[in-house]
Amino acid sequence: MKAPNRTLIIVADGEKYIALRNEGDEDIIDCRVVSHEEIDNPPTREQASDRAGRFDDAGIGKSAVQQTDWHQLEKERFAEDLAEKLNDWALQNRFKDLVVIAAPQTLGVLRPAYHSEVEARLLGEIAKDLTNHTLEDIEKHLSEA
Repeated sequence: MKAPNRTLIIVADGEKYIALRNEGDEDIIDCRVVSHEEIDNPPTREQASDRAGRFDDAGIGKSAVQQTDWHQLEKERFAEDLAEKLNDWALQNRFKDLVVIAAPQTLGVLRPAYHSEVEARLLGEIAKDLTNHTLEDIEKHLSEA
């Protein structure tokens, strides 16, 4: 994937993101960390206060209520917050070109939340979770995409 000089590259999953800027050119990508953020998101079993409930149904017997997945909800909130940041940055003209590398579920939350300014600057997306990879690995995936 071509990422011109000064392209903003977001590498994200549901719990952290790393904002990189290509200080190289389209042929030789040289990513530098601009900012990052990570949330503490313990598993649902550590966030929930009780087990799934049951209630009397109008019919025969009882019905179960599925337990809320607090861990997954927090991942979605994080992705929504990231989309809002990208929208704000685009409206403030903080980047001209954008590439998003994110876990598929995170991309699924980001895409519908993009402002038209973000969409206009989006050069491409890579549906992979590379948040725990080195800068060299990220640069390699960008070059091969």
